[in-house]
Amino acid sequence: MNPRERALGVLTLTDPAEKALQARALFDALDPATIDPQAVFADPGGLPGRPHRPHLRPAREVPSRSPFTPEGRAALIHSIAHIEFNAINLALDAAFRFPGMPVAFYVDWLRVAGEEALHFSLLRTHLQSLGFDYGDFDAHDGLWQMTQRTAGDVLARMALVPRTLEARGLDATPPLQAKFAKAGDPRAVEILAIILRDEVGHVAIGNHWYRWLCRRDGFDPIAHYPVLADRYEAPKIRPPFNVEARTAAGFTAEEIAFLTERA
Repeated sequence: MNPRERALGVLTLTDPAEKALQARALFDALDPATIDPQAVFADPGGLPGRPHRPHLRPAREVPSRSPFTPEGRAALIHSIAHIEFNAINLALDAAFRFPGMPVAFYVDWLRVAGEEALHFSLLRTHLQSLGFDYGDFDAHDGLWQMTQRTAGDVLARMALVPRTLEARGLDATPPLQAKFAKAGDPRAVEILAIILRDEVGHVAIGNHWYRWLCRRDGFDPIAHYPVLADRYEAPKIRPPFNVEARTAAGFTAEEIAFLTERA
């Protein structure tokens, strides 16, 4: 089976543990020679497959979480786990949805799916060690909503999901690590270090393919970004920025300056 078709199958799975297991297995067994970039797969509707819980609410209705109480710490870990679960879905979606890209594009996104699955599994195991599980707290769906908005535009997808929404994690992770350290949770700090390391690579993948598509289609990457951000109603990216991580992920000094001016 074309690995892209398998990615769609994994995307439809509703059990979080099974989805994470299959996403990792898909990349571990991947033979790039079996990828057919030209194949077109119909969206079956109802994507992504997800469990009945957590209950999804508008972001403004999800309470803020503090790591300085046991339940607050669990809720904060749950919110990060939910982001990583959605990140599995968006990577699988990119791998199946967009035909006509180089084989390396699909290899990259299947790799991302596998790594996001690892992140989710680490967070869920830690959450369980605190007496809770994925689904025990409400969550919002902002990351997948942008995935849906950009379903018909691979350039917008690369611009606004990995290098916008996911890149926010590069900025947010060090302060979160400091909070968990202060709250006496070294395991959470360790897991976030793994996530930050890998997310630098994921954002770099988004940057690479965004620029590749801009070159292909004749757009200036910096000038075209606000066009896409406005067209698809992307949230404004606000400083402070993790300049070191963003630079490692392929953002240029000009792009970081542009984001700072636009904030």
